[in-house]
Amino acid sequence: MATDIDLHLGRRLRRRRRLLGLTQQQLAVQVGIRFQQIQKYECGANRISAARLWQLAEALETPISYFYDGLTEALEKKDSPGPQGGEMFSRKETLDLIQAYYQLGERPRRRLLDLAKSLHADGEQAA
Repeated sequence: MATDIDLHLGRRLRRRRRLLGLTQQQLAVQVGIRFQQIQKYECGANRISAARLWQLAEALETPISYFYDGLTEALEKKDSPGPQGGEMFSRKETLDLIQAYYQLGERPRRRLLDLAKSLHADGEQAA
């Protein structure tokens, strides 16, 4: 049975893989396992060993600490009532938007961010 920590690590693994635009198959080949194992890691069905986490971090070009970022807060939020904010970051459309945003040059990124902020401010005034 998956623990909250296994689920968190799996979500972080999926997020990083998608942010880099890798498929489960591509990542699996890089670390020498089958893509089904990546699926099991991502959904928390299988625990990620320390050695495997090291390989995954290397393949995803990120420090191991990345996988644990936000874990304390996630565990605390789970114990308190209310919506889980981290869920929006696991949506494919959010990751697609972030990836497209970082492919822009600095000036277009700034303009897009300003536009998004102005749309948000307009929405609050209308409410």
